[in-house]
Amino acid sequence: MIRDSEPSSADGKALLPLYTITFIGTLGFGVILTFLVFLVTDYGGNALIYGLLASTYPAFQLIGAPILGRWSDLYGRKKILLLSQLGTLIAWVIFLAALFLPVIPLMEVKSELLGIFTVTLPLLALFFARALDGATGGNISVANAYLADLTSEEDRNKNYGRMSVASNLGYVVGPALAGVLGTTIYGELLPVSAALLISVAGTLIVLFLLPDSKPCAIERYPEPESLRKVLGQEQKECYQVKGEKRITFGEVFKLEYIPFMLLLYFLIFLGFNIYYTAFPIFAVATLEWDPAELGIYFSVISALMAFVQGPVLARLAKRYRESTLVVAGGFILGMQFILLVPGNFFLIYMAAVFFALGNGVMWPCVLSILSKFAGNKYQGSVQGFAMSASSLASIIGLLAGGLLYTQVGAISFLIAAAIIYAVVFLSFRLVKIEKQRLAETKIENL
Repeated sequence: MIRDSEPSSADGKALLPLYTITFIGTLGFGVILTFLVFLVTDYGGNALIYGLLASTYPAFQLIGAPILGRWSDLYGRKKILLLSQLGTLIAWVIFLAALFLPVIPLMEVKSELLGIFTVTLPLLALFFARALDGATGGNISVANAYLADLTSEEDRNKNYGRMSVASNLGYVVGPALAGVLGTTIYGELLPVSAALLISVAGTLIVLFLLPDSKPCAIERYPEPESLRKVLGQEQKECYQVKGEKRITFGEVFKLEYIPFMLLLYFLIFLGFNIYYTAFPIFAVATLEWDPAELGIYFSVISALMAFVQGPVLARLAKRYRESTLVVAGGFILGMQFILLVPGNFFLIYMAAVFFALGNGVMWPCVLSILSKFAGNKYQGSVQGFAMSASSLASIIGLLAGGLLYTQVGAISFLIAAAIIYAVVFLSFRLVKIEKQRLAETKIENL
């Protein structure tokens, strides 16, 4: 749907409710990341069950997000954003109720392949809550479209930068909040209750403070300025680029360089999500961390990531090509997985520094290169297929991470490292492509 006129530029204060909603969304995800592994183990699950539960959200989001995006075009952003917030709110209510359910065994499994675990009544409730939250989890993507509706072209990039800051702050505060609250005598009850109250606040903000908007198309696709999520999953930009051409699944693979970039996308998310399943289990079973220690660790990574995405990346981008930064960042990122294997406290925190530096340098450059290869003509379609590739890799990686950790323990990190180093090897082709495109540009300008 194309807007009739350019919207008036909304200042920071006018967009504050939208930034707050984004912050609340990522904060809730940061909270659940910290204590979910403890609930799974308490209720009879193992690494495989944790991976399966973690993959439930992206699996259902893969189904729900495109539908919510289309509905937001048809029925308005505010109504769909409210629907999404209500879904999250109900999911947290179910999550809270699961803490009070009796731990009734429903099925016991003893397998050399799958490990030993028990499916209990609270575990089923947790699965249902995560499925509901995923199916209605289009709040971030609709919020991005909302911002495009409310701001003028010249202010849009600046406001998306503010949106990224709000998103990253949620990933700093969320794990820290869960870690602190989870160490009290009330265990996971306090962080879940806090997340529920925060979700209530988000719903009220949408209902009473957020203005209505009309769906619109933008003139060009703003290049991502930073990593959207510490978990490696960027926000999906669900707005439409004006004048772009929609293409089919088969046609996208005929575009120059795009299939190669989608392969890199898939492999990066695959490696990340093996780690995202294995590390929390590793922290509990091997390192014997409590929620506070795990929450502090994730907060440190998020804070370091914000620093790398700011002054560090800005300086590096002026001196080096994006393809070079992808190769260098990937090499550093792979090292962080290797440093985790010994289980040494010093090496684990050194790995956090490597994670922030490697991922913070590599990932924004991958996003930027993909955006340039797609061009304005096919931007929306290519970004949509990239999102699908990342979602599929996330589901496979989370499941594989649980299964791998059940079988080989910390060696799972070496497998994740091998996948990332495969990306590094393949990315040398990006260096060649970028040199070639620069040479062609110079010839055209002569």
